[in-house]
Amino acid sequence: MSEEGRNAEEARYRALLELDVSSVGACEALVAGLHDESWRVRRAAADGFSRFPEREAVVERLIAVLGERDETGARNAAAEALAGMGPAAVAPLVRLLGHVDPDQRKFAADILGQLGQREAEDALVKAMLEDTDLNVRVASAEALGKVGAKIAARALERTLHDPEPLLQLSALESLAALRHPPPLPELVRLLSNPTLKRSAYRVLGLIPQVAATELVCRGLGAESRSTREAALIALGTQAGLAEPSLRPEMVAAVRLALKRLPEAVGWVASALESDDLELRAGALVAAAALREPQLAPLVAEVAQEERLVPEVMRTLSHFGPETGRELLASMDRLSFPAREAAGHVLVERVDATYVPELVQMLDWGEVDLKSVAVQALGRTRSLEAVEPLAQLLSHPELAGPAVRALVTLAGSFPQQVAQVLESALDRGAEPVVLNALMRVGGMVMLPRVRRIAREGSVPLRATAVEVLAAVDPVGGLELALVALKDESPRVRAAAVRVMGQLGDAPLTGLLQRALADEALEVRLAALEAVGESGAVERVADLEALVRHPDGAVAFRAVQSLARLGALGDEALRSAVAHEDHEVVKAALLAGAASAVCVSLAVGLLGHASWDVRAAAARVLGDSGGRECLPATRAALAAETDALARRALVDAVERLSGR
Repeated sequence: MSEEGRNAEEARYRALLELDVSSVGACEALVAGLHDESWRVRRAAADGFSRFPEREAVVERLIAVLGERDETGARNAAAEALAGMGPAAVAPLVRLLGHVDPDQRKFAADILGQLGQREAEDALVKAMLEDTDLNVRVASAEALGKVGAKIAARALERTLHDPEPLLQLSALESLAALRHPPPLPELVRLLSNPTLKRSAYRVLGLIPQVAATELVCRGLGAESRSTREAALIALGTQAGLAEPSLRPEMVAAVRLALKRLPEAVGWVASALESDDLELRAGALVAAAALREPQLAPLVAEVAQEERLVPEVMRTLSHFGPETGRELLASMDRLSFPAREAAGHVLVERVDATYVPELVQMLDWGEVDLKSVAVQALGRTRSLEAVEPLAQLLSHPELAGPAVRALVTLAGSFPQQVAQVLESALDRGAEPVVLNALMRVGGMVMLPRVRRIAREGSVPLRATAVEVLAAVDPVGGLELALVALKDESPRVRAAAVRVMGQLGDAPLTGLLQRALADEALEVRLAALEAVGESGAVERVADLEALVRHPDGAVAFRAVQSLARLGALGDEALRSAVAHEDHEVVKAALLAGAASAVCVSLAVGLLGHASWDVRAAAARVLGDSGGRECLPATRAALAAETDALARRALVDAVERLSGR
């Protein structure tokens, strides 16, 4: 096409996109566009018809275009436009099913299928059963798969006895789409027909019975690849529908069938790598039956499809003990989702003999692979796994997993694990090691914990205060009182948290001092502790802090007042006037049931922040009365943010029902 021709095409295309459908002659301009030589212009014209507010008139005009026999492009574009007309097109198209021209009737059936409106079901059933033209009957059968229900399903079953194979095929495909299988004997008859076999297997998969599985298994041995794939797809569908109690019998039937097929492992492997989701689902069932370790990495890779992850895990659980080694050898080549799936299985399958390979993975693997190896080492129940894990206790990313793995090993080797944890603490290990030592060593470790609380690093001193309180509340509270004078804000904050968990009325004076601490970290911890310990004597302090310019302080003050049940009206008003939006939202959430909060929420519907407006709408939806409806509707009309609009729509619906 010349440059001039391209420019002319672009001009026609843009003219239709910008056409005002309310203008005189707009409909005919679009009809002319349906006849354009350019498919882009025809598509723009078809889309343009959907902009008409009154669609009944344009539907009849489009149907007239369907009758222009020599205008293939225009007819197809008109059909596309009618498919976008919605319910307004159904009645005219149903009338078109009675047209004298079979081409027109076929167009009507095709478009009714695309519309998917249940109102067309009876007319399509009649056309499928009674029309004199085979193409119309086939099109009607196909359409019923998109619009039909029980009436359509029964009619489609009757059509399976029609002498026309093409009509039978369309009926089978529509029954599959409707997920309505005919009786099993009907399908047995159709499985012997080469034309219908593939579709019959697809429908057979909708019958979650062992008898149906045995029929599907016949297809697994077919010479035709398409038949084998259809049988595999049927297996995947059955597996998704069957009750868990039937799965063992199904897998046993599949195993028996596959044992007779020397090439089964190869073509199941190929199916596991297919782009067809349904085929991969069926291949997972076959792989579970085969239990071939070499298939395990391919099964794991199917986990890239999130919907199939549960079936992947179920399949790998069927594999034998060698699966773990097969997965271990493949870990560096697997995708991340496959590694996750393989890692779960590997951790379940390891024993003491896996330690050398897992230690090797620690040397060369990426961090996510090392994490799998660490977790697996903890499950080996091998003393040889203790030392490699101990070496990771100073690793910034793996210390946590290594500690958890050592705690698991401590079930078999408590003394050895306690020794490596103590040694790590002597070298200045992470606080998580101290937690683990208490879990492994128990009360005998308390003297060491107390010493660390006095002499350790800042992180260890803070952790020691909280660890001791967890196992010895009395001693922990005594230590917390001492730690309140520590030079480190982190340690003082830990002490305040312990007081909140274990404290009582005599400690409220100490909490008052903590509320005035020079370190923000300590003040925030004290605000939480007041609410947690029930220190109602400190309510006045909290009310004053609701107005604090630091949003974090005001936020915690609001939360603690709410926890004490003491968020009064004045504090609520102060909180919703705060500059920090998080403080405002916390106040709305805490006071949502009060009349004052409802009144404040109405005023906040015009707040500058969308999330505050949304929070106010939720309060009105939960607690407002019908008197709030006008303001909420007005806010909805003015709202431009999608999430805030959603909250306002919900509020209007709920308020309208009161």
